[in-house]
Amino acid sequence: MKTVIWTIALLCLAGVAGAEVRLDPVDYKQGDTTLKGWVAYDTAVTGKRPGVIVVHEWWGLNDYTKTRARMLAEAGCVAFAADMYGDGKTTEHPKEAGEWSGAIAKNKDMAAARFQAAVEQLKANPHVDPEHIAAIGYCFGGSVVLGMAMGGADLDGVVSFHGGLPTEPATGKVTASMLVCHGALDPFATPEVIQTFQKNLTDAGADWEMDIYGNAKHSFTNPDAGDHGMDALAYNENADKRSWQRAMNFLAEVTK
Repeated sequence: MKTVIWTIALLCLAGVAGAEVRLDPVDYKQGDTTLKGWVAYDTAVTGKRPGVIVVHEWWGLNDYTKTRARMLAEAGCVAFAADMYGDGKTTEHPKEAGEWSGAIAKNKDMAAARFQAAVEQLKANPHVDPEHIAAIGYCFGGSVVLGMAMGGADLDGVVSFHGGLPTEPATGKVTASMLVCHGALDPFATPEVIQTFQKNLTDAGADWEMDIYGNAKHSFTNPDAGDHGMDALAYNENADKRSWQRAMNFLAEVTK
């Protein structure tokens, strides 16, 4: 059933008559912190579907993240946009975004707990096949999903879009397949960082792939990337479309 759903999705399921994608808010907890996520699913699809966690950029769980969750629902799965900061807070200021994301990055136990809280919410959804869970992430979120995979999280697969590349060795048995979509002009990853990251994955025996998109800077999937006055960030339409299609093929494979 899952294979059929994803195959239809790749043929533009979103245009099927009667399809209705819902995007519903979900309040949940990690310890004493209230998290505000969003769940997206297509009411026209029957049966249980793969679930996909979506982890936001360092700006927080904004409309861009919700759009990606909706796109995953149109592709026939159930998507859960996770809140890694708490209270659904967002910002447009790079300094504030850096402080928030840095606080989570420095506290790996908190990052894992908040990610796992989202996973449990997704697994409990009645439309989801809890045996088939994957995750995707953007920028900060890409770093999060890569870190979860390298820590041994029980996932079918993860996709990072222009995420920061961890340079620490894997700390758990890596069972999740990994797809890394990276911009060739991303200044946040030097050749040495890329080499170290790839070596650590190989040493861990991970099933990994890395696609590098020419002329693409950091944040190449976000049409609003250039609005923040940062030279390192820029939208690249070709890289955006190609990486999304690549991710759909990857998710179809690993969640079947």
